[in-house]
Amino acid sequence: MSERSLVVIASHNRSKSREIEQLLRAGLSDLPVAIRLLADYPDAPPPPEENAASYIGNAVIKARACAAFTGAISFADDAGLEIDALDGQPGIYSRRFAGEATPFCVKMGILLEKLKDVPPERRAARFRCAVAIALPSGEVYTFEDTLEGRIADAPRGQAGFGYDPIFYVPSLGCTLAELPSEFKNRISHRAKVMRQAIPKLRELLTQSAYTM
Repeated sequence: MSERSLVVIASHNRSKSREIEQLLRAGLSDLPVAIRLLADYPDAPPPPEENAASYIGNAVIKARACAAFTGAISFADDAGLEIDALDGQPGIYSRRFAGEATPFCVKMGILLEKLKDVPPERRAARFRCAVAIALPSGEVYTFEDTLEGRIADAPRGQAGFGYDPIFYVPSLGCTLAELPSEFKNRISHRAKVMRQAIPKLRELLTQSAYTM
């Protein structure tokens, strides 16, 4: 491996990427790797349109665009909340549900209103996360995993982000937003898919000529 390899997270949003960055740093802590965000590049192009029909497709779009611009190994994810009683909604449109600029507290309120007459046993849901690792040469590697749970009756907890306050994990007796970040980063859908992706990323880095 070169003296200092580079991985770029294909994101302009630092707060949303914090969890990915923490997981990458933990998984690559013994390697001489610099981790940057696309937001670190002042002349970075705007985010590409995520118009694929799947989480993996959207992750690939972002990772490939980032790799083409930076010339570095690039890492992107796409995730969503799937609610069985709502036929899988909001799904791949989770971020854009009820309007991309709508605060998540409003989005959650809309979903809870739709589920107000649905009993707990029918409120099954899952977070699904896909990851794509793209090389400037065009190669792409993809991974996907889920976290099963159900939708709570009301938001609970102040940690996490997005829909975490209404995603209840029965085995833990709490929502994701009630968990400390270090614990969430061990059990979340994103943590699970990262456990698949990081070994491949480590393999690529040991062979990589993509440096700072």
